[in-house]
Order: sequence, then C-alpha cells, then structure tokens
Amino acid sequence: MTTTISWPARLPRPTYDGYALEPQDATSRTDMEAGPARQRRRFTGTPTRIPVRWRMSQIEFATFEAWFRLKLADGAEWFAVDLLSGIGVAGHEARFPGQSGSPYRAVPGRSGSWIVTSVLEIRERPMFDEGALDILLAEDVVALFANIQTLHTTLHVGLSVSIRW
Repeated sequence: MTTTISWPARLPRPTYDGYALEPQDATSRTDMEAGPARQRRRFTGTPTRIPVRWRMSQIEFATFEAWFRLKLADGAEWFAVDLLSGIGVAGHEARFPGQSGSPYRAVPGRSGSWIVTSVLEIRERPMFDEGALDILLAEDVVALFANIQTLHTTLHVGLSVSIRW
C-alpha cells in the first residue's frame, strides 16, 4: 500500500450487516450479427465497491467526522484499512467515492450511538497469487494445512524443548 493515512485504531471495523464485495466489470461485450457474442477483458485492475456500516458511540462519530474532514480532505484521499476479504481480514487501500451525492450517511441511534453507512471503493483486493492458486487447485487443501500445522508444532514445540540454546 502506498497511502500514509490509516483508519483510526480507535474507531470500530465495519459490521457484517450489509457488508458485500461488489467487483466492477472489467470486460467488454460485443453482440455479433450471427453467432455468439464476443467478450474481452478491458482492464486488469478494476475497483471493488464495498457497502459498509458502522455502529459508533458519540465520541467515535465525532472522531470519524473530524478525521474524514481533516485527514481525508472530505473523503478525497485514499486510506489504509483492514477489511474482510476472501483471504480473511487484510489490509486494503480505500476511499469514499460517495453515492447519491453524499460520501456517507449518519443516523442517530439509541443511547447516543450513531449508525454510519457508506460505500468504500477499494483499489485492489488482496487475494492469492497464481502460484498459491495452482497449489490450491492441485492439492488436498485440508491435508496440506494439517501437515503445515503438524510441521509447525514439531519445529516450534517439539524441537525447541529438546534443543537448549
């Protein structure tokens, strides 16, 4: 990641409620006069939109508003944030692209809490590289991870007891 701004550690991660990965289309389709349509890849890197929702306390929401205005220049800047993806919680580069004329929506909840909803635009989702994919497609993944765990236990538990530094 190339961004220097990070999601504040004092603010919560998005909830799973309404959370979704929405990749943008990277292909172009041409209907032919006769025969099947032709389809080709137009881009190798396309953004992904992620609808997000946070439940924040009064002070967390006040912190979010100030951070959004002062650090993100009202949402114009990219920032680093840990989000759920196919490989688990991982670092992403995100920004607030806005939707319906607003970068986020904040609704007061009960007992001083706030529900903040928005859509984040992600530059590139972290995922397996081609080498890892080839291994996952060719091997029994459950057995592979079991063997890795056995090797880890042997090296870090079994051998560390018998070897005295």
